[in-house]
Amino acid sequence: MILWPMLLMLVLLAASVPVAIALIAPSLAYFYIGAAIPIDIFAQKMVSSTESFPLLALPFFVLAGSIMNAAGITRRLLALADAFVGHLVGGLAQVSVILATMMGGLTASANADAAMLSKMLGPTMIERGYPRGFAAAVVACSSIIVAMIPPGIGLIVYAFMANVSVGKLFIAGIVPGFLIAIGIMFTIYVIARKRGFKPGRARMVSASELGKAFLDAVWALTVPIFIVIGLRYGIFTPTEAGAIAVLYAVFVGTVCYRELNASHIPEIIRDTVTTISIVMLIICAAATFGYYMVWESVPTQIANSLIAMTSSPLVLLLVVNIFLLAVGMFIEGTAAIILLTPILVPVTSSLGIDPIHFGVVMVLNLTIGGVTPPVGTLSFTASSVLRTPAAETFRESLPLVIALLLVLALVTLVPQVSLLLPHLLMS
Repeated sequence: MILWPMLLMLVLLAASVPVAIALIAPSLAYFYIGAAIPIDIFAQKMVSSTESFPLLALPFFVLAGSIMNAAGITRRLLALADAFVGHLVGGLAQVSVILATMMGGLTASANADAAMLSKMLGPTMIERGYPRGFAAAVVACSSIIVAMIPPGIGLIVYAFMANVSVGKLFIAGIVPGFLIAIGIMFTIYVIARKRGFKPGRARMVSASELGKAFLDAVWALTVPIFIVIGLRYGIFTPTEAGAIAVLYAVFVGTVCYRELNASHIPEIIRDTVTTISIVMLIICAAATFGYYMVWESVPTQIANSLIAMTSSPLVLLLVVNIFLLAVGMFIEGTAAIILLTPILVPVTSSLGIDPIHFGVVMVLNLTIGGVTPPVGTLSFTASSVLRTPAAETFRESLPLVIALLLVLALVTLVPQVSLLLPHLLMS
């Protein structure tokens, strides 16, 4: 078994080389030096990895999110979130969590959500007396919710790599997503009371004000419901759901809110192409690296080692959780999902662990890596927008990360947290 390509990949990642390059370089070197395989296979594997009908859901949902952001929907969701929790202690920080929860069906990307929340709420939080690091930490940790609420990019990629139902995985992420929101909001409340942060508003909104904010945002709130109902009753496939979501977003922006026009098209296309290009390049790169690992039987060796370590599904999940938390500290979540899913799913399935349950655990676990050093893409995104040192953001994130780890433990130890809704709605 040849291991030097894997070691080279780790060295490149440690040197902060972009993930796609860190995967492509060792793979290409292996094809040239270490394997009796025609070099043409390298290019074929990169291209063939994109030839997937389910993977089409990815660009469609990202495009739908870009359209809905340009259509003024995000602003209306912000008003609704403020109406719900703006009067609480630490109200602006609580608004960030509620807004991230409602935006799960819009952005599909935790990184996009972190950037957007930083721009929308970060400056106001700082003006109201919140420390910059705390504001960045709240935004970064809140963005993890987006990874679990459908249609998160990580869920789509895992479903593609593990060959499981995207619809079931979408529904499985809903309860964990809401548990994350509750955990973060409770932690913010405790911190806000201790530090004396003031509410965003002096009083609760009236019933009529809340009703007006709800009606104004109702079109945006229907997106996740629309997707779940359509998948449950077989009205469309996950890929078709993405395409329909694009048409729905255009309809809402042009007919309902009348804020979407032709001038928004260049920005929408630029944002969508940039996001999808990054993800697809990593998928192509991971396909070639995965071919090396399969050719050298690396997944089989790792699987055999894990199975030899324990025959208990619970112990295996705990071991894998620790491993994933470590990986998430160094490798961006989507790239890690692409790289590790083909290795870990056969191992966990062999011990009777439901691949839908494991998918939720894996996506949540690796997304938490977005707020932990040294990589922490979510924290770096929020820190750069709010112009605060990343070290300060990481330090302020510690209580919120503890809350996230408690939710992860609950989701891991109680499979029904993620499996109950799929069994009820998709059976």
